Amino acid sequence: MEVAPEQEKKALGVPEVKEGYSDGSGQATGEGCGHRLSAASHPLSPPCDMDSSSSEEFYQAVHHAEQTFRKMESYLKQQQLCDVILIAGNRKIPAHRLVLSSVSDYFAAMFTSDVCEAKQEEIKMEGIDPNALWDLVQFAYTGCLELKEDTIENLLAAACLLQLPQVVEVCCHFLMKLLHPSNCLGIRAFADAQGCTELMKVAHNYTMENIMEVIRNQEFLLLPAEELHKLLASDDVNVPDEETIFHALMMWVKYDMQRRCGDLSMLLAYIRLPLLPPQILADLENHALFKDDLECQKLILEAMKYHLLPERRTLMQSPRTKPRKSTVGALYAVGGMDNNKGATTIEKYDLRTNIWIQAGVMNGRRLQFGVAVIDDKLFVIGGRDGLKTLNTVECYNPKTKAWTVLPSMSTHRHGLVSCCLMYR
Repeated sequence: MEVAPEQEKKALGVPEVKEGYSDGSGQATGEGCGHRLSAASHPLSPPCDMDSSSSEEFYQAVHHAEQTFRKMESYLKQQQLCDVILIAGNRKIPAHRLVLSSVSDYFAAMFTSDVCEAKQEEIKMEGIDPNALWDLVQFAYTGCLELKEDTIENLLAAACLLQLPQVVEVCCHFLMKLLHPSNCLGIRAFADAQGCTELMKVAHNYTMENIMEVIRNQEFLLLPAEELHKLLASDDVNVPDEETIFHALMMWVKYDMQRRCGDLSMLLAYIRLPLLPPQILADLENHALFKDDLECQKLILEAMKYHLLPERRTLMQSPRTKPRKSTVGALYAVGGMDNNKGATTIEKYDLRTNIWIQAGVMNGRRLQFGVAVIDDKLFVIGGRDGLKTLNTVECYNPKTKAWTVLPSMSTHRHGLVSCCLMYR
């Protein structure tokens, strides 16, 4: 009896082609949602009675995982095959243990270990927002999340509890985009409570950089004393002088004077009082907030001695006599050599951020010139342009990043050293 070619293939175990063929290079041809790979790329042992001209194929469904999860989502919507109910507040959320365990280490540990929840049909979820839990259950099936400013903290807290690292990461990045002087203190405290170290670091650095705007917002006035002392103690706050930090403390105390006066001496110890102007210290001595506080009086007296006895300052060094990084100015490197020619760049080193940046460009190349600082301006004097000795003088203002040409010297000079004498 003759056997049809199609029947012969079935008898030999050769699968029917329905969605695509291999072209011999391992690439599928034809339309369909799957791939057929050649035996050359995926060798399989042929049956002993297979004709040598036949081949076997390996099929891979391209969208299998996506379609499978879509089907499981439809079961969830219809509440079919659900084997657990999560209870948060007054809300009951049905789900499938396998799906929850696949995305959450928290649920994986719960359902695969010998704990009572592993066998319970209903599990009460304490300390988690019901809406956030529902969003995360939906995420387990769909991989999609909607992030909103008014619900992001509840969502992040729930993701941290349920150990969903992908969701934690995306929520943290969303909060980083929302950072503002009016909310950075709250975000920093929230990140600390949730153990989100990267978010906390970014929020802290943002606070330090923008402290002048931060202290004008309500969040600063509502800070607890233990959080405020961390700000006052930091070397990294971006303030022009110590007086700014002192006035911020006074503003915080006066916001709720009755309750906060008891914290004043503890917090005042983090203000670098010896670096305040003498006239402010003189006013503090008889100030109503300080005159009856023995610890405050000791700190004020220490600061006054620092001003009255300059010859003894080396013996009075303490954390309170150390300037904050932002108040000591910046280091400027002017000119230099660039490919055997005089460089024109001005680079600035910021002690607080610990980075070098290009701050400006000179009007022309100079070598072996002198530089002096007067009234926070750089004076570039003489030098060589590569051909001749110069007598020209220029002044650079770091605030405006502008150059001003000054009258030339009567003598051409190079290889000179400049200094400031009595601020002139």
